[in-house]
Amino acid sequence: MSTLTLRPAWTPLTVALMVAGFVLWWPLGLAMLAYILWGDRFQRVYDDARAQFRGAGVDGVFRHSTGNAAFDDYRRRELDRLDAERRRLEAEVAAFEDYVRQLRQAKDREEFERFMRDRRGDSPSV
Repeated sequence: MSTLTLRPAWTPLTVALMVAGFVLWWPLGLAMLAYILWGDRFQRVYDDARAQFRGAGVDGVFRHSTGNAAFDDYRRRELDRLDAERRRLEAEVAAFEDYVRQLRQAKDREEFERFMRDRRGDSPSV
């Protein structure tokens, strides 16, 4: 059932969790209300903070010289390789998130079209 997903929206699940939160302990209900209203913004803030820390990278921490040129060269190559791998994985994550977003849009569109067909009394064409 698509309406029973935990996402920042007014779904039966989130409303039930909010009510249960208020019944059990009012700050839980308040937290759930905040998630429903501003949950999509929390994800953007989290992504921005993660990007900020990743932007700093390990350069400042691991780029100082040990005095051994061979080891420093090896470490630099490995850190560059790991950085390239991280960028590749971030690109894959972004591509997957885009794919999931497109799937959700297609599912929402299909559910809406089914609703409109049912409302009009049209028979589904299979």
